[in-house]
Amino acid sequence: MSVTADLVKKLRDISGAPMMECKKALEEVEGDLEKAFTALRKRGQATAAKKAGRTTSEGSVGCYLHAGGKIGVLVEVNCESDFVARNEEFQQLVHDLAMQICATDPRFVRKEDVSPEILERERADQRSLVEGTGKPESVIDRIVEGKLEKFYEDKCLYEQHFIKDLAGSQTIRELIASNIAKFGENITVSRFSRFKVGEAAKPTAEAPVSR
Repeated sequence: MSVTADLVKKLRDISGAPMMECKKALEEVEGDLEKAFTALRKRGQATAAKKAGRTTSEGSVGCYLHAGGKIGVLVEVNCESDFVARNEEFQQLVHDLAMQICATDPRFVRKEDVSPEILERERADQRSLVEGTGKPESVIDRIVEGKLEKFYEDKCLYEQHFIKDLAGSQTIRELIASNIAKFGENITVSRFSRFKVGEAAKPTAEAPVSR
């Protein structure tokens, strides 16, 4: 299958990667869009891992309002330079993350931010639901661990599936990784707050300070 300009643009639209990277990925897999997308995601994750320790002291605070002003979100997204912070595509990422938080109401930035106390309480709650079913202990352990992974997916922003990805396969962690690869800078979410009219105030979700 030939790599056409339309195919490159389509991969660019769904991956956010630079055009030349999209073209290269498509050529490597002979025009297979799905395989090219998977390859780009893996490259993005590898790039993100290499840049994970780099300081992110610049960035932007984004906001999102929904339902006639009944729900609002503030989120701080950081990068390494003011040049990237002012980039239109970076600002779009910030907006998308604010919209994600508005829609899904996560409690934590990353799974690593869940305290041992909360994790153990969640583990105990899930175990109490399956104990007494007659299943072997090893099976119960696997069920509980599966429930904990679902807890991370529901409550931790980075583990959630990106709501604008219609295929439902890209996580927020992968979305951020793809933008790290695109800009060549480390990008992190440091904190967010979600407000809903009539709802009791919740603490701000913050990642550990590493900047």
